[in-house]
Amino acid sequence: SWVLMLFIHELPGDELLSDSFPYKEIHNGVLWEVEGKWVVQGAVDVNIGANPSAEGGDEDEGVDDQVTKVVDIVDTFRLQEQPPFDKKQFVAYIKKYIKLLTPKLEGESQEVFKKNIEGATKYLLSKLSDLQFFVGESMHDDSSLVFAYYKDGATDPTFLYFAHGLKEVKC
Repeated sequence: SWVLMLFIHELPGDELLSDSFPYKEIHNGVLWEVEGKWVVQGAVDVNIGANPSAEGGDEDEGVDDQVTKVVDIVDTFRLQEQPPFDKKQFVAYIKKYIKLLTPKLEGESQEVFKKNIEGATKYLLSKLSDLQFFVGESMHDDSSLVFAYYKDGATDPTFLYFAHGLKEVKC
């Protein structure tokens, strides 16, 4: 039997990711990198072989298909985009996040986080102007941010998560 694993943020309990989206650990496991994809949502265009213009029909006749493009991770987990942070806001957020999260971590997990969060923070700061910021559905102030950016030449976004802020839950 197949079990879906959801990754829920430790603090407000928002679902932010599932194991159906493979991740790669970076910065000594402090960050997870996940590839998102733009997907088309809405009605499917079915070609029934009729030629409306030959039959005197109008191209816009019939069903008004509402087709939109969404990023799979944003749509699936109902992430809410936030205004970008400047460097000062970002550093203040990280300090608060570390203070809230560290006591919830235990043993080796806490040590790995404390030892490597500075490097991960510097990495994120180096990309700050390219990042999009998202929070979970509850839009809770103490929530972990999810970051998205486009790698050089990529048409699909890459997402970054703080791994230690996620809790694995079997569904």
